[in-house]
Amino acid sequence: MLRPRIIPSLLIRNKGLTKTVKFKDGRYIGDPLNAVRIFNEKSVDEIMVVDIDASTESRGPDFDLIRKLAAECRMPLCYGGGITTVEQANRIINSGVEKVALSSAVLQRPELISDIARELGSQSVVVVLDVRKRLLGGRYEIYVKNGTKGTGLCPFEFAKQAEALGAGEIVINSIDRDGVMEGYDMGLVRKMRAVTSLPLTVLGGAGKLDDIASLINEFGIIGAGAGSFFLYKGVYKAVLINYPSPESKDALFNKHFESIRS
Repeated sequence: MLRPRIIPSLLIRNKGLTKTVKFKDGRYIGDPLNAVRIFNEKSVDEIMVVDIDASTESRGPDFDLIRKLAAECRMPLCYGGGITTVEQANRIINSGVEKVALSSAVLQRPELISDIARELGSQSVVVVLDVRKRLLGGRYEIYVKNGTKGTGLCPFEFAKQAEALGAGEIVINSIDRDGVMEGYDMGLVRKMRAVTSLPLTVLGGAGKLDDIASLINEFGIIGAGAGSFFLYKGVYKAVLINYPSPESKDALFNKHFESIRS
């Protein structure tokens, strides 16, 4: 039976683990390899690692770091950052990574989705859409360059295009909610769920287990991603890597399945 996934999202900057707020003010957290080792012990469902400066700095993936991350991970690993070619994606998968996350490159060349899907299979192709809500008109727009440059692209239309081109998953990331820890943008998720049947992962806003519970209870089989929630503890945001216990996860999932049966 398919189940929801609860996914830590780790951001890499200068080879270190960092955490942002609304894509700004990156705070150094520590060694990403140590974080992965701790998450191994907590038996996480999946982990996503993104080099947030690779595309902005026009450089390719850090294959040495990818190799080390893949060697440490005992859970499915999705890696993103600087991927612009089929060859790069293939090398990453051959390093032991399960999925590649594509963003800026496919916004410029959507056909790259098809090219990589043909080579690696759709199940390995994740399209990440970093989204901000415009103040005027309230419409959602895809942004690039760490949330500093609008593209004019509608995330819902692009998600439909990505699905048609062979993407295997969509990640929708709310820039406005990043690091705020006040709950997911549920309106954004509803609109995205209405336009695509692909597996969907949501990032931006989780601050407590109830936020993840609300997402799963409404949308069922979905990926609940978070960064700050799994890296910080308490109102002063002390760094403490954490993850729901198996009992807490089972309670969330069972509540969802019970609602389906009733």
